[in-house]
Amino acid sequence: MLNEINISRNDLNLLVLFQAVMEEAHVGRAARRLNLTPSAVSHGLGRLRQMFKDPLFLRAPKGVVPTERATQLAAPIADILTRVSRIVATVEPFDPARSRRTFTIGAPDAVVLPQLLPVLRRMAPNIDIRLRQLLPSAGSPTRGHVWMNAFTELDARALDIAIAPFSGIPARFVSHTLYDEDFVIASRPRHPFARSPSLETFCAAQHLLVSQSGDSYGFVDGLLAERGFSRRIALTVPNFMLALAVIAETDLIMAIPRHFVSLHAKRFDLTVTEPPIPLGGDPLQAVASKAAMMDDGIAWLFGVLRDNWPTMRAKPRGMRYPRAGVSRASRQQAIVKMR
Repeated sequence: MLNEINISRNDLNLLVLFQAVMEEAHVGRAARRLNLTPSAVSHGLGRLRQMFKDPLFLRAPKGVVPTERATQLAAPIADILTRVSRIVATVEPFDPARSRRTFTIGAPDAVVLPQLLPVLRRMAPNIDIRLRQLLPSAGSPTRGHVWMNAFTELDARALDIAIAPFSGIPARFVSHTLYDEDFVIASRPRHPFARSPSLETFCAAQHLLVSQSGDSYGFVDGLLAERGFSRRIALTVPNFMLALAVIAETDLIMAIPRHFVSLHAKRFDLTVTEPPIPLGGDPLQAVASKAAMMDDGIAWLFGVLRDNWPTMRAKPRGMRYPRAGVSRASRQQAIVKMR
């Protein structure tokens, strides 16, 4: 009963004001964003300070800075406002041309954006996308288990849609295959492995692994162990774009999704080599919970991904493959160089 009384005595619009000041770090800019006067924002901050028994924001030379309490409140308040917005959005029919909604997509990298953004500019110019990086779960023994954390985030509605090479998708989700993915080895030009792409050269090289947690064991290590081999992970980095930049300037090599590196290898002047052992691959799939698909907006965005994704089952754009007539052994060890 106490919680009900407290809620009834406080204007929940103050949470919108809190978020604006938190994000703008400036009372004046927050006022312009909310179409209020600076004095109205200051008055609202006074009520917030009384509500939370904390100063929340302190004056600084270029605006305001949050207190420790405000920093702790930021994520829960953002979550509350997101959930309220979703509830309100279901009251009126979803119109992508007029909607100002924000959707959150989880993916291992930005490979979805070149196809998605032009469609949104044309069909839904006011819709915003928040892309959150998905990375494999630390210590996952098989590729089929490395993306399990994405299902948890989808259930919690922290993500609207997840895009990754899933396998074993639970029945409570819907999915659609965008394209088939496999792995290749990226390195700087004229790297020793690129000149002689054998299993022995591969294991002797120093490797980079993308790992947000710093865990240095990936699915490639499991495949090598099955054959009695191992490799040295000399460096882990938290995302793929940083990985490409490091690979371009060092003697490190890495296993990386073929389609992702096809988008960026020319920019970093990378060489792409077929792996010395089959690394396999899984289809890249868009996944959403069946409960979330009852939201017309999420169902629309899922449909955009499903219907507008180009056919990518053929060789990726920009990849040069060995010419016909070479031996099978040569084809397996050929260097695939980006144009």
